[in-house]
Amino acid sequence: MGQWLDSLTAWLGANPQWLGLAILVIACIECLAIAGIIVPGTVLLFAVAVLAGNGALGLGETLLLGFLGGLLGDALSYAVGRHFHQNIRRLPLLRSHPQWIGSAETYFQRYGIASLLVGRFIGPLRPMLPMVAGMLDMPLPRFIAVSLLAGAGWSVAYLLPGWATGAAMRLPLPEGFWLQAGIVVGTLAVLIGLSVSYSLRDQRNGTRLIAALSGVAVAALFLGWPYLPAFDQGVMTLVQEHRSQAIDGAVVMITKMGDFHTQFLLGGLFTGLLLLTRQWRHAVFAGTTMVGTALANGTLKWFFARARPDVLADPLTSYSMPSGHSSASFAFFLVLAVLAGRGQPPRMRLTWAVLCCLPALAIALSRVYLGAHWPTDILAGALLAACVCAVSLSLVQQRQMLAPLVPRAWWLTLPACFALLAFFALHALPKAILRYQY
Repeated sequence: MGQWLDSLTAWLGANPQWLGLAILVIACIECLAIAGIIVPGTVLLFAVAVLAGNGALGLGETLLLGFLGGLLGDALSYAVGRHFHQNIRRLPLLRSHPQWIGSAETYFQRYGIASLLVGRFIGPLRPMLPMVAGMLDMPLPRFIAVSLLAGAGWSVAYLLPGWATGAAMRLPLPEGFWLQAGIVVGTLAVLIGLSVSYSLRDQRNGTRLIAALSGVAVAALFLGWPYLPAFDQGVMTLVQEHRSQAIDGAVVMITKMGDFHTQFLLGGLFTGLLLLTRQWRHAVFAGTTMVGTALANGTLKWFFARARPDVLADPLTSYSMPSGHSSASFAFFLVLAVLAGRGQPPRMRLTWAVLCCLPALAIALSRVYLGAHWPTDILAGALLAACVCAVSLSLVQQRQMLAPLVPRAWWLTLPACFALLAFFALHALPKAILRYQY
């Protein structure tokens, strides 16, 4: 595998004109029924994304090609399932490995549309679920809508890290960047790894451990950020080097979702609707998490008084660390993840956490892209939200586990909250774009 991968990347490096086609094909294979299980597409995608980040392709082109390739793989898998229906079990590879389709079918029948959204990020299920959806006659318009949404998040999650690595290797970054970046990434990896491990074993103790680990990480970051200038400057240089006016409007729309007044009204709306549907303990958990995160953020920001990056044409007057956009958005979407995972198996709870963190991560990264916050600012905000969320959940579950949210509460809260986010994302957009110009 290693020698074959080295040969492929060496050839693509010497023939970059084929790199775009390679990303499209590999993304298609990774999402294609049966082939996606056999071919190590994740490793290949990372490798070609690194080559793209070295200057061969821009970030937008790379993500778009991966997105289109994933959609093509989904469409082909769905068409195969729709054509063969139950006879698909007689295909040679599926006859030899019935568990491939069996696990995907069970997952789809249990979670329906949610299985296509969440299963997109679970390796063995990703290529099989679209085929199962076709086999079980899922309506085509519904499948297309879900595939578009899941494919967009998948493209960013699987291609952005490789592209950013390639771009970082190409740019002249500050001395000590790689050491400091390694420390930050390694610390986060240990934190996430321990949290996942203990959450899979024991939900209640896992929540307490996450609260403790996140609290320690927040404290370490606030004490250590003066010693991470190369990391902050390097990431900021990398991001600003690839900033494009063509996507500024889209990024400003994303960042508007994390504004204080947006998140304040969003938290109030969500908590109020939970109270309206008589989900008392869920409302206490949501309100405590979002209010507690906001209070902790404001206190820490005032106490440390860190200056913002000198990037914006119209500098913001408030302090920088921790990022209020990052902490507020992570607090809201972590609450959604926790409530969505109630009553689910451990792996499903973790999958919901990953899925719900993607929009929060987009809002946090938009702050670095626009030059409004340092990378350590958004890390501090995310860790602070995780700590407060875990503490709040532990307190609410001190005597009794939090029950799953009733369906009528989801049908009422989600459309209302996403409509509010969409309104603020589009409201006063031209003025916001001018504010975040260079």
